Amino acid sequence: MPEAQAASAVVAASANCLIVDDEPSVRRSLARMLQTQGFNCFEAGSGREGLQVLDRIGETPLIISDMRMPELDGMGFLEAVRLRFPDSSVIMLSGISETTTAVDCLHLGAADFLLKPISLGELQARVVRALEKRALVLQNRFYQEHLERQVQVQAQRIQELFLQGIQMLARALEAKDAYTRGHSIRVSQYAVATAARLGFDGPGLDGIRLGGELHDIGKIGTRESVLHKPGTLTADEFRQITEHPVLGERMLAPLAHESPDVLRIVRSHHERLDGAGFPDGLRGENIPIEARIVAVADSFDAMTTSRPYRDSKPADDAVHELRRVAGTQLDPQAVEAFVDAYPHPGDLPISA
Repeated sequence: MPEAQAASAVVAASANCLIVDDEPSVRRSLARMLQTQGFNCFEAGSGREGLQVLDRIGETPLIISDMRMPELDGMGFLEAVRLRFPDSSVIMLSGISETTTAVDCLHLGAADFLLKPISLGELQARVVRALEKRALVLQNRFYQEHLERQVQVQAQRIQELFLQGIQMLARALEAKDAYTRGHSIRVSQYAVATAARLGFDGPGLDGIRLGGELHDIGKIGTRESVLHKPGTLTADEFRQITEHPVLGERMLAPLAHESPDVLRIVRSHHERLDGAGFPDGLRGENIPIEARIVAVADSFDAMTTSRPYRDSKPADDAVHELRRVAGTQLDPQAVEAFVDAYPHPGDLPISA
């Protein structure tokens, strides 16, 4: 299979792997999977034992660790590994779906986060991606020291790999909810068409396209019961919703240098011109123009898509509502640019 061939190619130069799990059967199963790809597998039954193995064998390219273990749990083990063996790629495993734990692991430097049980194909694909990213990071370090002209190409590939992981999370988030499936792609399309009417082009349009696609990525940390609640939210539930722009900005921090406009969109797309939005209560032109554009696109798609608590509006009614709140909630120029971009309702990629 393609994953197996790719895994073997990546492993060829560096075959050591450490598997850390307090269940011997899990360790044996993972070891059998990885040995077929050429790995020489070491095993440990706890985070503390895992560190002892690493002290003995030295830094290893790949580490796979469970989250819940005695003596030193997965999070503590990950922190210690990142400090002492920063070039190891660490894939974290958990038997419990906890989005905040996944975000915390990625923030600490884990290469990936997987839920048990794990299929052979999925493990192979994730291992290939983790080791490819590790190889590119090491190459990038070499180029910075010896071949500066190559740094930009390698840095771009690292960013692409990061974006692939984030986009997978975004698709996983939408796939859980039939009401919002495809929402981010439509928002991205609406926002790009609107921005083009306002004179954006080139990298500016690229930033809006990506920002529209990822604007709600922070909702990965919001409980599904809150996201899908059909009735009125409590004060605490609304507070959770208002936290998603900040969490999204935090998740996308690696893009801050290359794509700061994407972070501005993610943080500020729920701000309002009258200052009544969140998370910062910005007013008027203090709200980044990219975020004002995405806010129009987001509002239109929300209105023309059915939700558990209400039916969708026809496109004409949604446009009327956009114009009604222009100047208080939404930017009037962005609203009119959106309307100009889609003069015929049949051109709109509205969800069925």
